[in-house]
Amino acid sequence: MKRKLARLAERRHALVAQAATQRSLIARHAAPWRARLAWADRGIAAVRTLGRHPLWLVGAALLLVAVRPQRAGTWLHRGWLAWMIARRLR
Repeated sequence: MKRKLARLAERRHALVAQAATQRSLIARHAAPWRARLAWADRGIAAVRTLGRHPLWLVGAALLLVAVRPQRAGTWLHRGWLAWMIARRLR
């Protein structure tokens, strides 16, 4: 029984060492992507925030209309299309 436990302990030690090696390898390969993934995380957080607070979208649209009424139609159309695409992707 002690021999079996010793083999299991050795196997566990080898697996833990292998996992540490794999983690460092993944970290090295993922390093160039950190900045891009951080941007993606911020974008996702912004979309979730706007989903929880849709009045901010209305406020932004009203501000756009007040500041530049001639371009408001173009931006509202783009916003509507983005909204419809997001709904379909869900």
